[in-house]
Amino acid sequence: MITVDELAACNASPAWLEAVRSVPAQDLPEAGERAVLDLPWSEVLLALEAHPRIGDRVEGASAESEASRREQSGVGGASDDTRAALVEANAAYEQRFGHVFLIRAAGRSGEEMLAEARRRLDSDPAAEQDEVRAQLAAITRLRLERLVSP
Repeated sequence: MITVDELAACNASPAWLEAVRSVPAQDLPEAGERAVLDLPWSEVLLALEAHPRIGDRVEGASAESEASRREQSGVGGASDDTRAALVEANAAYEQRFGHVFLIRAAGRSGEEMLAEARRRLDSDPAAEQDEVRAQLAAITRLRLERLVSP
């Protein structure tokens, strides 16, 4: 049986959690992804609050912390210059859009994530909201897949 805490580690939006809490485990990845795409922007912002900045060293033993460390492992091998550039890109992104830069980090290098952050800095705010929602849906699905098929 999947617990509410395990689900919350996949997506911190209360509305999302309510939408998926009674979904059968085998249907969770698809249903969870769809539910993210239906969230109002205010709920997406709540979910973003649980995501660390790309390149931050995530502390703690929570399921969310462990997932973030695993997903961002590609930053671990990045050069000091790339890490410094990620810090700058994160700050510029947050200044422009008012929330953390979100990307499905799993399987991406630090350099790839930096290039995406720089590219997305030129996005129009509405297009960026669509991109953030798509990235959140992909991250949520990835975490749900791992949860139901460890």
